[in-house]
Amino acid sequence: MPRRLISALLLTAALIGAPACMHKPTGQRFAYLKVVALPANTTVYDGDHFLGTARILAKDPKPLRPGVKYLTFKAQGYFPHDLRLDLPAGETTVNIKLRPIPP
Repeated sequence: MPRRLISALLLTAALIGAPACMHKPTGQRFAYLKVVALPANTTVYDGDHFLGTARILAKDPKPLRPGVKYLTFKAQGYFPHDLRLDLPAGETTVNIKLRPIPP
C-alpha cells in the first residue's frame, strides 16, 4: 500500500473517532439544583457533601446526577432543615425559608 494512502486512512480513522472522544454521551443529562433561601447565607449539603451557599446556587445552579438526594440546609441562628428530593434531569428550584431559633 502506498505511504500516502496509509496516511490518509489513519487521518480518516482519527477524525471519525475524535468526536466520540470529545463529547459526552448524548443520552446523559444532568440535573441542575437552584436554591433560593432565606437567609441567603444558608449552606446546602447533599448528605455530608457541601454543595454551596444559597447565594451562589441561586445564580449558578449545581450540576448533579438525577435521582434521590437528601439535602440539608443550615444557617447560624436558624433550625436546620432536611429535605428528600427526587431530582429530575433539567433545572429544579428549591425555595426555602429557615425558621429562626428563638432567643
